[in-house]
Amino acid sequence: MADSDNTTTLPFVIGRQRHEPVSPALQAIDSALRLWSEWQGARYASLVLCRVQQRLESQIMVDPRIQGLTADSLTRVHDKTARTLGGRREYAVAREAEVFAMTEALKFQDLVPEVAATSLAGIIAKLEMIVGADRDIGDPTDFPWPHISSVLRDLKSIAGSLPDGRRSRERTRSDVAKHWESAVKLVAALEEEGAAEHRGDVTVF
Repeated sequence: MADSDNTTTLPFVIGRQRHEPVSPALQAIDSALRLWSEWQGARYASLVLCRVQQRLESQIMVDPRIQGLTADSLTRVHDKTARTLGGRREYAVAREAEVFAMTEALKFQDLVPEVAATSLAGIIAKLEMIVGADRDIGDPTDFPWPHISSVLRDLKSIAGSLPDGRRSRERTRSDVAKHWESAVKLVAALEEEGAAEHRGDVTVF
């Protein structure tokens, strides 16, 4: 390739600062980059919430006052200390919030076939999302996952990598808070439903 023919390389398409996020202007040029940026944000929020959930789970499991607690059986917890910070309810909220964030990331992945990339950067962005799905499948070593990863590595070796897609700390907080609020509402609704069933005042049609 001649030196003057650099219109397909990533430095030309998205700039040379690999650790800078994809700017709105670049996202406007290629909708695949915009989708990738949204997917990255949702995926990162799910990882943050996963760490919160794991920390709360660890606190609960080592609390001797909370008996008979497992990840799938939280209903036997009666000690009111389990309802405070780090307790059963907050753990349930964190778990549901992570599910909301992961669901959002999966929705972005589902849009990949509907979005047309208009640059090599956009193609790499789409492949990043496809390869990123391997954590949600049974065996990422099966065909075609290693083959797609190989294509992605080849493209990156030729054109370069995408810049850091991680959002600002403020945007991440906003994303996490959004999912947390939805989870709080869901857990409250489930608790109310359970209480109603316990009282026997649920109307059966």
